Amino acid sequence: MIIVHDIFICKPGNASKLAKLFKEVMENNGEFVNIMTDMTGQFNKVVIVSKYESLTAYEQNWEKYKQDSEEMKKMNEKMKGYTNMYLTGSREIYQVW
Repeated sequence: MIIVHDIFICKPGNASKLAKLFKEVMENNGEFVNIMTDMTGQFNKVVIVSKYESLTAYEQNWEKYKQDSEEMKKMNEKMKGYTNMYLTGSREIYQVW
């Protein structure tokens, strides 16, 4: 199993807004597990946790985001401007033993 952490360091005042936006957009995503915000450590941090059976499944999941489907158009419209909410980001991929 693969666990993915997509990490965003938000501009001050935007972490909860970004977390709510991702929660709304990802609620029907089967791989989505949790959205977390910081309580300690680096301020203004949002972590999106998702789970996949394998790296292949992770890669295949990205294919749907490349499609020009009605679902993706709606998602892109909701996400418009989200990049203005954060300063930097990273992705960590873990193998579960």
